[in-house]
Amino acid sequence: MVVRIRARRVFVLGTVLASLVLVALPRALALDPDRRISQYRHTAWRVRDGAFAGTPSAITQTTDGYVWIGTLAGLVRFDGVRFVPFAPPAGKRLPNPAVTSLLGATDGSLWIGTASGLAQWKNGELFTFPETASRVNSIYEDYDGTIWITRSRTDAGGICKVAVSVATCYAPKDGVPPNANVLIKDNLGYFLIGHSTGIVRWKPGSSTSYDLPGLKSNPGLAGISDLALAPDGSVWTGLWHPGHGLGLEQLVNSSWKTFITPALDGSRLSVSSLRLDRHNALWIASYETGIYRVYDGNVDHFAGADGLSSDSVGSLFEDSEGNLWLTTTGGVDCFRDIPVVSFSVHEGLGAGENVGSILATRDGTVWIGNHGQLNFVRGNVVSSIGPKQGLRGDHVTSLFEDHAGRLWVGLDNGLFVYEYGRFTPILRPDGGSVGIVLAMTEDIDRDVWASVIRNPPGRPTRLICFRDGRFVKEISDQRLDVVSLAADPQSGFWLGLIQGGLARYRNDQVQVFPLKDANARVSQVLANSDGSVLAATNHGLVERRGDSQRTLDNNNGLPCNRIYALVTDRHSDLWLYAECGLIKIKSDDLQRWREHPELKVKFDLFDAFDGALSYLPPFRPIATRSNDGRLWFANETVAQMIDPDGPVRNPIPPPVHIEDVVADRKTYLPQSRVGLPALTRDLEIDYTALSFVVPQKVHFQYKLEGYDRDWQDAGTRRQAFYSNLSPRNYTFRVKACNNSGLWNEAGASLDFNIAPAYYQTRWFLALCIAAVSAALYLVYLFRLRHATQQVRVGLETRLGERERIARDLHDTLLQGVQGLILKVHAGLIQIPTEVPGRKTIEKALDYGDQVVAEGRDRVRDLRSTAGLSDLSSAFQRVADEMQQESSASVKTVVDGRKRELHPVVLEESYSIGREALVNALSHSEGQHVEVGITYDPKQFRLRVRDDGRGIESKILEKGSREGHWGLLGMRERAQKIGGQLEFWSQPGTGTEVQLTVPAKTAYRSTTAKSKTA
Repeated sequence: MVVRIRARRVFVLGTVLASLVLVALPRALALDPDRRISQYRHTAWRVRDGAFAGTPSAITQTTDGYVWIGTLAGLVRFDGVRFVPFAPPAGKRLPNPAVTSLLGATDGSLWIGTASGLAQWKNGELFTFPETASRVNSIYEDYDGTIWITRSRTDAGGICKVAVSVATCYAPKDGVPPNANVLIKDNLGYFLIGHSTGIVRWKPGSSTSYDLPGLKSNPGLAGISDLALAPDGSVWTGLWHPGHGLGLEQLVNSSWKTFITPALDGSRLSVSSLRLDRHNALWIASYETGIYRVYDGNVDHFAGADGLSSDSVGSLFEDSEGNLWLTTTGGVDCFRDIPVVSFSVHEGLGAGENVGSILATRDGTVWIGNHGQLNFVRGNVVSSIGPKQGLRGDHVTSLFEDHAGRLWVGLDNGLFVYEYGRFTPILRPDGGSVGIVLAMTEDIDRDVWASVIRNPPGRPTRLICFRDGRFVKEISDQRLDVVSLAADPQSGFWLGLIQGGLARYRNDQVQVFPLKDANARVSQVLANSDGSVLAATNHGLVERRGDSQRTLDNNNGLPCNRIYALVTDRHSDLWLYAECGLIKIKSDDLQRWREHPELKVKFDLFDAFDGALSYLPPFRPIATRSNDGRLWFANETVAQMIDPDGPVRNPIPPPVHIEDVVADRKTYLPQSRVGLPALTRDLEIDYTALSFVVPQKVHFQYKLEGYDRDWQDAGTRRQAFYSNLSPRNYTFRVKACNNSGLWNEAGASLDFNIAPAYYQTRWFLALCIAAVSAALYLVYLFRLRHATQQVRVGLETRLGERERIARDLHDTLLQGVQGLILKVHAGLIQIPTEVPGRKTIEKALDYGDQVVAEGRDRVRDLRSTAGLSDLSSAFQRVADEMQQESSASVKTVVDGRKRELHPVVLEESYSIGREALVNALSHSEGQHVEVGITYDPKQFRLRVRDDGRGIESKILEKGSREGHWGLLGMRERAQKIGGQLEFWSQPGTGTEVQLTVPAKTAYRSTTAKSKTA
């Protein structure tokens, strides 16, 4: 029973590959600094919800992919879904359950700083360092892999170096402060040590102090909390206390400088931690006001009011996928980049959050129709136009840009043109408002058309045409209930109907094209230059080309049918804003679908986990593309954006681990030489994959070799279950993909063995087979003995009957005939010689004597077969008698010690052999005939063979065909004595007849002879 784990070897390979990816794409795997913090995916695990037993205080990630969280009540391991408390091996424990600092080292080990010393967890073993007994404030790994720690609450020195499992500590006499909070290394190989009053630049043999004026009265107390080395060589310095010359400072060319900008006064911060991410954005953890990010001169802030688990932030950490983690007094928070970004009130949209339309204009501006405001985005900055800026309405409805770059804006119950900062109303000929504008477009004649609802609202809608900003005409058609418009590149425009399908307006004529589903609602129309039309409906994507119509829906693999909007990117790929999220279909895949409408299409889905929060707003447009290639969508609440050319895919395959094996409720760690006991009924294998971008979208497949034929799709489930497995060796394999569908094909594997019960072992099976075989053999012997006995009894009965008949014939018939002859002879004496009838009587007496003689011979034959005691002589006599009929030579061969045959067997064997010999001499036309007689201890065998023309197979099969009754008689004789008669013959190759009789039947025993004597 041996269990071998290959997961470690597989993970090492995965780690190397992941490291190569990180080197190749350092900026892709990081939070996009051009986004607001509120636009990242934020997840919080709170202490109050039971996620942790104590307040989180430190966080790190080891090379195997696990995230470790230190709390004041112990250590916790996290895989993105499950928190597992750390359990040291038996007899081991941490120096103190209160974890103060953590480090995942490059050798795969985890370094644990506690309130009472340092520990290392590596390869399932826990090591402690008694010489570090103190509060470990930070842990740092040097470029060569050496571990350094800073500590306080000790007089033995604030710096210790750990090498080869031995810690060496440095005292003030070595130039280090007595207590230290943090340590990093600069570009020249010097250590920068933050302590209670400033920074010491140190290496053995050299020490320089840079004291902060604001900390002069702070010796021995908390001073510098963290340090970060900027790319320009300056040192960002965080201090626990705010105040003049405190908070957030920067050491530049040996001089201190307070960080102050219009957006942030660093002296007002209480800094607990600093972190420079891969984009060199500076993250600042405040002990009182949440987190800040400083990038390219811009400052962003996120606090408890925005959803942070607490305003009191402790440590910051960036994992291998670029996610930012932080600990607070209320829990643990994680910020992740997502492909689909929302613009809401946090980014500057109006407080109403009622986004009904969105439009990208040619100058690069993205306009957002909102409640009470007309918002616009330039770059990533959101601005607003409200009543104070001239907005002449409360609710922005539809938006449109004409050929001249003028912005048409639907406002409340009217329509305006926005140009040069002014809103100019577009009125009806009677001076009234045009109505509620649902959608607008412009045909090739540069006429602007609008679908409107007149006040009071009623159905159907009306179409109004404007030219040069003036009312031209109005069309009212009961068939037209228009919700979307799209200009036809050739002539006229297309209409999407709420019910009824598609319509086209051309040359003052309206033509309606019903869809296959009469209840389909067309929410958007897209007319292409090739004459085709795409329609987003609640029953899928419909394409009309010429007179043909096809639908792309869930029958083609789409994840949902309700499509709200569609837009193409600058690569001609199609994007569908749908009920289930944002669907991307590449142009090549779309073309394949056009050629084969029954095909399953390939697509990429961005759902709520990716930031897509789709919904159908009432006005148009819903989707648009800005001139920088980004795609924008309105969902009636917020505006959303995705950059098709951005890092929308996660390039790191997730490391896969097998964590536990649970057999009949008993847990076995997946270590070497672990076996499962006999009669294991229920088996559970727990596994995981470590991707923290969207852990809810990590999918698994597993296979138990020797049991499963194919890979089993487990979805997001992280357990595999088996019942009543047979005792044998097994290999369990599991692989996983990340949120972008990138698979770690190597995965992890586990070899395990289920021991057999004693009755499942091979020796027990062999014993059972032997016992059954022995029993069957005994049954066979019993049956054989019984059958032999029956045959022998039959033979003895037959022989006794013959002797009885012989006695009866001798004692009755022959004696009576003899007496009759004597009486006739006595009477004959009295008849004179000359009497004519005397001679007749004399002849009758002579014939009677002959009959009596023959009768005695027959009786003798019945009572004894002495004349056949020598079969070879008997067969030779037959051969001599047949000399006149055949010229073939006859040879008789006797093998074995001659034994006396049972009389019946002797007689029947002779009869069978005589028939075979006569047939060979009379019909075979052969030159040589051999008679073989074998007295074997196990059987008696008689064989007659010739080299003649053979016997036809049909005659051998039937035995009586065409009057050949001799063969049938021979078989019947053999059956009577319990023998087996076999024929071998082919035309032209001769014939061989063999009679085999078991020894117990064939040979006459001594007892049998004595009974018949």
